[in-house]
This record gives sequence, structure tokens and C-alpha cells, in this order.
Amino acid sequence: MGEKKWYVLRTAGGKEKKAALYLEKEIEKSGLQNQVSQVLVPVEKKYTVKNGKRVSVEKLLFPSYVLIEAELSPELQYIIRNMVPGMSGFLTDRNKADQAPVPLRDEEVRRILGQHDEEMDNVGNIEVDYKVGDSIKIIDGPFNGFDGTVDEIVEDRSKLKVIVMIFGRKSLLELSFNQVTKE
Repeated sequence: MGEKKWYVLRTAGGKEKKAALYLEKEIEKSGLQNQVSQVLVPVEKKYTVKNGKRVSVEKLLFPSYVLIEAELSPELQYIIRNMVPGMSGFLTDRNKADQAPVPLRDEEVRRILGQHDEEMDNVGNIEVDYKVGDSIKIIDGPFNGFDGTVDEIVEDRSKLKVIVMIFGRKSLLELSFNQVTKE
């Protein structure tokens, strides 16, 4: 038995998860589970605020690519290249004529897996669809129903600084993302 290494597989755009699922089924059907440790589609979880609601979205770290940790045999290579719909083969060294799969270097694997684990453990990044100058309406809190303008975005605290007209005077309020909605 040789050593298992990480390889990069090319897939059709938007078909990464489906191709990984088909690959796992083909490996199981062929009885090659002992040659493959894992098939991975690295994603990061992002949170966006849309219409005052926090929505979770998974974003691919490497679009059109799937990672596999395996001990490659000719049979496994054949399955990957020819039997899995949406998968077009391995990432190879274009300078070499034999087009043999090139394993990832250890430092690349640590960086990718470390980043992937960190993103999975992390609560997620918040992606805001507000911009300075946007007109908003306050939908929660003591100023519910007031209109305002975004003056500043404080992403690390999930807050907006909003200018609101109160009793004919401009006042600066600090509100969370889910207390406002775009107008």
C-alpha cells in the first residue's frame, strides 16, 4: 500500500457537490473505499443581511474544483476520469506529456484544510448589502417607523450608524443590521 495524497479534480461549474456525491457512489460501487480517505468540496459559510433578515449562504472556496485524499490506482483514475458525470479529471502538470495527476504539497493542504476548518468552525462572515448613503427604514426598536440614511457601517459589530430626523433635527443612531431594511 502506498501513501495517500491530496489531489485536485476539475468539475463543471456549479456541479461540484453533485460530482463529489457521484464520485463517492462510484468508489463505493467499485469497492475502492480503502484507497480513498475523503472527498471534499471546500465551502465557507457567509451571512448576508437582506431586508433586515440574516440569511446564511454557502460560498465555494474553489469553484469548479473538488479535493480528494487518495492512493491512486489505475482503476481509481479511470473511474474519476470516465465514470463520474460533471468531472473532467485531475489537475495536472501541463508541461509534462503523460498528464499524470500532481498531488498537492503538504503546505498547500494544511493551508486549504486549515482555512476550511476555520470557516466551518467560525460562525461565519457577515456580508452586508447596505452602502453609505442608502435610504433605510427602521423596523425594530424605539424608533420603529422612522426613515434614515446610512452614515457608517461597522461590520465587525454588525451595526449601522444611521442619520434620522427627530423633532426637526438630525440625530445619529447606532442600530443592528436586523433593525433596519432598505427602502
